[in-house]
Amino acid sequence: MTRASGYKPAGLERRPPGYAEWLTDLKARIHAAQQRASLAVNRELLLLYWQLGSDIRERQVQGTWGDGILDQVSVDLRSAFPDMKGFSRSNLKYMRAFAEAWPDFPIGQQPVGQLPWGHNLVLLTKLKSVEARLAYAQRALAHGWSRNMLTLHIEQRTLEREGKALTNFDQRLPKPQSDLARESLKDPYRFDFLRMAADATERDLESALVKHMTQFLLELGAGFAFVGRQIHLEVGGEDFYLDLLFYHLKLHVYVVIELKAGDFKPEYTGKLGFYLTTVDEQVKAPEDGPTIGLLLCKSKNRVVAEYALRDTNKPIGVAEYQLVASLPEELEASLPSIEQIERELEKME
Repeated sequence: MTRASGYKPAGLERRPPGYAEWLTDLKARIHAAQQRASLAVNRELLLLYWQLGSDIRERQVQGTWGDGILDQVSVDLRSAFPDMKGFSRSNLKYMRAFAEAWPDFPIGQQPVGQLPWGHNLVLLTKLKSVEARLAYAQRALAHGWSRNMLTLHIEQRTLEREGKALTNFDQRLPKPQSDLARESLKDPYRFDFLRMAADATERDLESALVKHMTQFLLELGAGFAFVGRQIHLEVGGEDFYLDLLFYHLKLHVYVVIELKAGDFKPEYTGKLGFYLTTVDEQVKAPEDGPTIGLLLCKSKNRVVAEYALRDTNKPIGVAEYQLVASLPEELEASLPSIEQIERELEKME
């Protein structure tokens, strides 16, 4: 039997005027309430872990408890709360380290207090200083990084490389745009995700970066949007081509990236400056800021680059790129891998 046209399930009426808007607002309020509830649960869990870690640490510092007591505490808590996870011996040690890392309470006012426990484990195990932990916690909170993404950025030393490119932005751009533009560039850029040989050509490098655009944008940082490669420009009847063109959504400027497979040479700034002038004249909108240039070279002599940038009137940055990972061996050995952290997290269950 087929249902007649206009059939409505019993109890349903035609939506009155304004219902759709009200429902949209209601959904937003429900999502907000769920988020607040989730944050509240997370804060309470972190508070519990901090208090438990503080108790253990205080008694061990006083010498009344040894490391062996953790096994007993784990057994007793698991027996008393069989449905509650997180009372393994390894996690109790992390609670103690958590309390030691953040002796001043409440942590809820700090970025770490708003991140899940798994994120805090990454901060504890992969970073040594309070400043670094706070910086990465703040960035993870601002950009909604997952635990794996936080791990990746720490291993790639993303924050340590930000703002390190050699630029003339202070002299060529107004504040605060010059500061924001400088912080948007890094040095060095790590392209080890390309799995290319160190002697790759400029065109090979360009093609590989476009092919792996997701990883490339991740390495460039927040705000970069890809416009295209080998962008054609015509000036005075002659043809010119930009290697890579991006638009920065926060700075509201075009960013021209030129790739050089060898050492930095002063003449590179002249050619890039010409490209920036052309983009300013032919591509950018009136509301856009001055176009920025970034020269990515295999290596650079910092003094030579400083001299070259001093004599150009266009905002240009110079940075190196690396095709292979190059963490110092002693540092690399001191940082646990993501697999090790995953195994530790599994022990919590």
